[in-house]
Amino acid sequence: MDKVKKHLFTAPVICMLAGISTAHADTAYVVPTPLLAPSSISAEDARIPLPNGKEWDSFHGQLSSQKYSPLNQINKDNVGKLTKVWQYFTGDMSDGTGKTPATVWSATPIFANDTLYVGTPFYRIIALEPETGKEKWSYDTKSPLVALTQPALKSRGVAYWQEKNPQPGVACQKVVYLGNMTAQLFAVDADTGKPCENFGKNGVVDINQWNKLNAKWPLSVLQPPTVIGDKLIVGWAGKDWEYEVESPGSLFALNARTGELEWEFKPIPDDEAGNTGTANIWTAMSYDAALGLLYIPVSSPSPNYWGGNRPKAIPLGTSTTALDINTGKVVWSRQWVHHDLWDYDINSAPTLMDITVDGKPVAALVQATKMGFLFTVDRRTGEDVWPIEERPVPKGDAEGEVYSPTQPFPTKPAPLLDQSKKPAIWKIADIVGLGQCSKMWDGLEYNGMYSPPSTKGNGVLAYPDSAGGVQWGGVAFDPVSQVAVVNTSHIVQMIKLWDRASYDKQPKDSGNENGFYPQIGAPYGMSLLNAQNWAGMPCWAPPFGEIVAIDMHTGDVKWRRPMGAVQQYGWYMPESMGSPTIGGPAITAGGVVFIGASMDAKVRAYSLDDGKELWSDNVMAPAVANPAVYEYKGRQYVAFVAGGNSIMKDQVGDQVVVYALPK
Repeated sequence: MDKVKKHLFTAPVICMLAGISTAHADTAYVVPTPLLAPSSISAEDARIPLPNGKEWDSFHGQLSSQKYSPLNQINKDNVGKLTKVWQYFTGDMSDGTGKTPATVWSATPIFANDTLYVGTPFYRIIALEPETGKEKWSYDTKSPLVALTQPALKSRGVAYWQEKNPQPGVACQKVVYLGNMTAQLFAVDADTGKPCENFGKNGVVDINQWNKLNAKWPLSVLQPPTVIGDKLIVGWAGKDWEYEVESPGSLFALNARTGELEWEFKPIPDDEAGNTGTANIWTAMSYDAALGLLYIPVSSPSPNYWGGNRPKAIPLGTSTTALDINTGKVVWSRQWVHHDLWDYDINSAPTLMDITVDGKPVAALVQATKMGFLFTVDRRTGEDVWPIEERPVPKGDAEGEVYSPTQPFPTKPAPLLDQSKKPAIWKIADIVGLGQCSKMWDGLEYNGMYSPPSTKGNGVLAYPDSAGGVQWGGVAFDPVSQVAVVNTSHIVQMIKLWDRASYDKQPKDSGNENGFYPQIGAPYGMSLLNAQNWAGMPCWAPPFGEIVAIDMHTGDVKWRRPMGAVQQYGWYMPESMGSPTIGGPAITAGGVVFIGASMDAKVRAYSLDDGKELWSDNVMAPAVANPAVYEYKGRQYVAFVAGGNSIMKDQVGDQVVVYALPK
């Protein structure tokens, strides 16, 4: 296909673009000049220093989101001897059969202050001895256990901050933060677990106080804040797919000591904020200290599957956007889906990396997406490292809808899954279903990944769907070998738009990512259903999930393999078929990739060199969180939370499990 000029939005032109519809643009916008000074900093001067190795003091280990540890006591030669040294059960879990909603626990343990900290889906903070797992203290926020914006009680854990020179005996020189389902942000002393009274009101800040437009329920703070210097960068989650007009996705920078608001970033233009909503930042973020840039993954505007209420361009929707950390002002932005109609939120922190391409140093940023793309740009300016092409995509026929004529496609790395053709039918599932899968496929339109939602037949086949591709675990990176590792899910769903009369006749019992949703205010409700036969078997051919390594010198695949196994009726399908995955990997200097993520409740270690499985262990439930790697008293540990995901698999847990080599 012919190349079309790339999108590169920068601050001076966002206001201008807000009045232009991407749906009616003949070409993409060309804005090659960044606003601020980072572009004048050389790639060498912008290099990211290696982490110290002992701590894992943020959600992804480092603010670069590399998920890398320079520890090598555990290596590819001895990792097979890894043993469980302790486990801890929080008691904070529910399968949803009683009065308490089901839990989804996706917390990465935080190791700082010689302590392992976790936050639970019952919104308790627990401090553990890193060597033994003995509880030091716990703090119960006494939050209401009600699934308001989500189908389950969720938590991705805690954040940690400390003064540059903590004073012994002075309260809250070191602080742990936890958010909850009603967007209350709690701050407690990291040594004692007592509330920090100077933070907000008696240790609590209500994030809802700053986001009242289109408010229909409390927001939720389920992702821990990103801590940068003395700032807490706080995003939030809302209730997707319910209304045409939702709360617009403001991002807040708070003072880490007091909770006072320092700046607010609004991704939706003010003149459009009353017509739509979201474009929120609900996942982790990244930061480059040398450039002073905060990199945020922005979700899609509302409603997710119909955009007739937002015909004007929303340039920051479904984007990676770089903000000045001191002001919250946009420095550059790249939009990865124009006029998003597929809920293709940018759902993981971009990974910052220093790579060598064609013999030249590059200060790079890699953004993984639900589409299975890895967009690679210069993190100073947002410009392409390898060409990103605008290619024509199909239009639809929904009432009042507008369609972008093109979408961005990276040329390297290659897509992690093949979106160019309709996925093949899994013959075994079709036989078991007596041809049900074939009939389903015949009634589903598919003109490539960007086939727009439709009212016709069974709707459109969505591949990858909004739960597929790369999820919030993101990309891990080894800065020595310059190899990136990412896990990806291959999931097929059916999207259909229903006019109001037809929608009202449909069953409304549904769970997140699979069911019927009203989009109240829009002319259509919608359904998003898994493409399965009557027995619950996937109609699409395996693999259902993979782990992939990319050589970032070239953008080429180094190795790939199916990962995990899918359970059905008490037995597991072969691991050669793989499993959908949630969570992500961590890489160590020992040449080992650690990961949970799969639905078979196993944690694994792979060789970074060739992808060979070196070790595995069974845990209580799927470990749907990134692992943490730390050192304490000269010994290297690997920690997982095995909390399960009641949305994708009916198995929950409350286990913190830690491994090390035998003494």
